[in-house]
Amino acid sequence: MSAEPTSAPASPSTTAENPWPVRTVARKVGEWINRLGVVWVEGQVTQISARQGTNTAFLTLRDPSADVSMSVTCPMGLLRTIEPPLREGASVVVHAKPTFFMNRGSFSLRANEIRAVGIGELLARIERLRRLLAAEGLFAPERKRKIPFLPKGIGLITGRASAAERDVLVNAQARWPHVAFKVINTAVQGSLAVPQILQALSKLDRDPDVDVIVIARGGGSVEDLLPFSDEALCRAVSAAGTPVVSAIGHEPDTPLLDHVADLRCSTPTDASKRIVPDVREETQRVHQMRDRGRRALHGWVDTQVRLLNQMRSRPVLADPLGPVQRRSDDVEIHRERGRRAMLTLLAKDQAEIASARARLTALGPAATLERGYAVVQYTDAEGNLQVLRSVSEVTDGAKLRVRVVDGALGAVVAGEPEEGR
Repeated sequence: MSAEPTSAPASPSTTAENPWPVRTVARKVGEWINRLGVVWVEGQVTQISARQGTNTAFLTLRDPSADVSMSVTCPMGLLRTIEPPLREGASVVVHAKPTFFMNRGSFSLRANEIRAVGIGELLARIERLRRLLAAEGLFAPERKRKIPFLPKGIGLITGRASAAERDVLVNAQARWPHVAFKVINTAVQGSLAVPQILQALSKLDRDPDVDVIVIARGGGSVEDLLPFSDEALCRAVSAAGTPVVSAIGHEPDTPLLDHVADLRCSTPTDASKRIVPDVREETQRVHQMRDRGRRALHGWVDTQVRLLNQMRSRPVLADPLGPVQRRSDDVEIHRERGRRAMLTLLAKDQAEIASARARLTALGPAATLERGYAVVQYTDAEGNLQVLRSVSEVTDGAKLRVRVVDGALGAVVAGEPEEGR
């Protein structure tokens, strides 16, 4: 197969002045497609048109993981030989030759063999995808988000008027009558299931009033539940900002959505029990907790009353003024002892002071003067009075000052001083 056309400049033969006719372009495209030869193509049958009396049947083959489809034609005899009969939603492998019709400018596959993909092959592919998603961490428990205890709004994605829808709504409203649902009905099997579920999931995930999203479906065969093992759906659920609950099929059914979702429920009925609490059970639990709280409070009060009674029965609280009075008497005794000790110390100190004063008085100049002595003073050369200690300090005619006990008088030295007398 040749490479895809690039953005390289067109050849000089295709210019604005010399363009190719439509037939030339169609012919060259047909030649390029013919070089592909015969190919094996895998997809999901979304439409079968096989009219009675015609030799050609028309199919539409879709890629389950992308929004891409392709027309397929095959002989009616080939379609009749497929067992079990081919039906919409079946996964097939087609051996076909790509064909370009120049007159209509259309492309299709001309099939000469169609093989239905068996259950074993489907399970093997699901297992390979499971290992891939597990290796990427999409199944890790730590990334699971907790479902709100009482969501203000629940988004429900399920089939229209299905038993799964009825089970979720009826059981949830029976458990909590005021629960609010936003239901989006989609196809839950076949080729349209995955695109519609992805669209509904995106819409509910953007809704600020939806706290949890439930994807619910009843039981079915492996082919019926195949959309819930689709890689695109698993990745969308993993990337959603709102917690997602998977409630697909019955207990044995485990599509890959069960592993990716934040909560896996065995049935739609089980989902209704796990996304909302039971008002009767919660009311009973409130009553029980209130009774437990009342008993605990009464027990605590009784304990505190006993402790208070024990404390009041102690001597210190039975006669609270007695210890104070005893301590007051002790204080008075110690105060009187301190006063007496202080008076004794003061009397002793006063006696010592009087004795010292008497000694000082006896040794003082006044006491000496009282015994008949006098203090003689003279005036030195500088005019200051000095005590006369020696006759040599004065001369004849020097003025003296004589101090006696009751006063002082002046005197004059007459004659030469006599030493030693």
